[in-house]
Amino acid sequence: MARDRDDESGKYTDAYSDEDFIDAIHAEGGLAGTTAVAEIVGCTRRQALNRLKELREQDRVKSKDVGRSLVWQLEFEE
Repeated sequence: MARDRDDESGKYTDAYSDEDFIDAIHAEGGLAGTTAVAEIVGCTRRQALNRLKELREQDRVKSKDVGRSLVWQLEFEE
């Protein structure tokens, strides 16, 4: 799939919004693994992990190590 570029900056635009990732966690009952989020959003696991980490830095989600996986939870109800 070809990616779109912003006309002014020339940078690639995000194909998925932050809300797509928030909604995916909601869809899993408020607690979801990275792979589940990626499947719901329709992106790669790496894309989901990177975006979820950004959301964590913005205090919109939090994560917890469970075994060798990260589980994501909403920081605040959206």
